[in-house]
Amino acid sequence: MSATHTEAPPKKKLSPRRRAQRIRWVQYAVLVGVALVIAFVADWGQIQQQFFRSDLIRTTLTEGVGGALKNTIVYTAGAFVIGLLLGTVLALMRLSSVAPYRWIATIWIEFFRGLPAIIVFIAFGLMSLAFEGFVIPYDPYGTVWVALGLVASAYMAETIRAGIQAVPPGQIEAARSLGMPSGVATRKIVLPQAVRVITPPLTNELILLVKDSSLVYVLGLSAAGYELTMYGRQLSSDNASPPAIRLRCVRGTARKPSEVTSKEMIAALRPSWITCRVALDGWASAPSREAMPSG
Repeated sequence: MSATHTEAPPKKKLSPRRRAQRIRWVQYAVLVGVALVIAFVADWGQIQQQFFRSDLIRTTLTEGVGGALKNTIVYTAGAFVIGLLLGTVLALMRLSSVAPYRWIATIWIEFFRGLPAIIVFIAFGLMSLAFEGFVIPYDPYGTVWVALGLVASAYMAETIRAGIQAVPPGQIEAARSLGMPSGVATRKIVLPQAVRVITPPLTNELILLVKDSSLVYVLGLSAAGYELTMYGRQLSSDNASPPAIRLRCVRGTARKPSEVTSKEMIAALRPSWITCRVALDGWASAPSREAMPSG
């Protein structure tokens, strides 16, 4: 008599779609868990005091953010136009059959691509000292336009050169076969087609120019020339209340900063005979620069 064995049915495997769906739900659960932890642990009162102060928001919207936004747009737009025009000339020089044109364009592009933009701003800020009487028209806008435009032209030149080379050679050959001169073929046939290719990279350059406009602070402009970043720094400096550094010199017992003379504070910086501790616990009075002894 033979015994019958019943085999267990094989487990059904999850389909890739079902597996991906479960993994997605696990990710959602982790994200919700992290959000709940942050919601319960964070000090929302302190966050509101530091980042969402209604008085500072009102001051920002009513006093100077409009002028700073206008300056940022003007700085960026002017530099973009200069960079685009000069970059187009450099790209055509880079593709020229005349060797000196290629050399000049190559040196220009490699120099300004390797030079930090802040160095260019510093150089233009000191230009009036190096050349007496030298003034760029429409200052400070002209200075910012030229400084940012020179840097942008080096990057745009390579972008435009790549766009021109992306146009099929048959387009130029067809234009030349119709009797068009080389310059006319480049202006009416090649460049319009290259614009479609270079538009996305040029959009990135425009965004970079908006960021680089924050470097105008090195020119030492007045409040009327502030852009958004400099305006935000000035607003934070005028209205924020960061904790001051209190110097507490420990020699047996701690003393209040107001009770410490200037000589003792200077001597406290010598760790050979006294231990000093810096604590971030509110504003502390410190002696003025005139009251501190020399030496």
